[in-house]
Amino acid sequence: MAQAAPRGACCAAMRQNPLMAPSGRPAPAAGGLRERKKRKTRAAIQREALRLFQEQGYDATTIEQIAEAVEISPSTFFNYFPTKEDVVMLDEYDPLVAALLAARPPEEPLGVAIRRLVGEGMAAIFQRDRDLMLARARLALEVPVLRARLWEEMERSEGFFRTLVAERLRADPDDFELRVAAGAVAGGIYAAVLEWARLGGRADIVDLLDRALDVIESGARLDMVAGPGPPPGAPPAGDAGAEPR
Repeated sequence: MAQAAPRGACCAAMRQNPLMAPSGRPAPAAGGLRERKKRKTRAAIQREALRLFQEQGYDATTIEQIAEAVEISPSTFFNYFPTKEDVVMLDEYDPLVAALLAARPPEEPLGVAIRRLVGEGMAAIFQRDRDLMLARARLALEVPVLRARLWEEMERSEGFFRTLVAERLRADPDDFELRVAAGAVAGGIYAAVLEWARLGGRADIVDLLDRALDVIESGARLDMVAGPGPPPGAPPAGDAGAEPR
């Protein structure tokens, strides 16, 4: 397999995961003919790569095979994706997410704006790209090298979301409480998307996202997610003070 080129500016406007985004706010893609051709080629590379991954496995698929399927050279592949991993882990949703949040009324509470973003904007994205997103998310779950990238990508998602919120609130993006809240939201979205993938895409992704936000807005109390009954070895209810026999 051809060696990956160093990560560079070629993917600066499309850093996100199957699941989300980079630490900075990318500029919307230009609408000129050249840019449209680039987006078309990038989409074709990702589509053919995912097809090959599903047909013969991620590890068995080489960059040369992907390039041949798209009728490009391996060096052209690296103009769009720095590594084979990035074919799965990168997308172009960041500008859309940023635009959707910016379009919410400025006086709207942040929690409501995020709910609307999830319920309306992200639902449309999932409906349009369901099969593509499911294929990417399942690969991220199943392929060890991709699973290892999830933490890195979640950190980027947190930074991206934190930057958007800081701009909306005119707040310091390095504020501790904001970092905690952005991390919780990014983690919740990751958990919802991975659960959706684990269930084979059969669940309602918007419902899963709403449930994740419910947990976050409730304060993410650990006692609310405890299973039924006491933990193993705990004394019966009403007998907490009894001495062991």
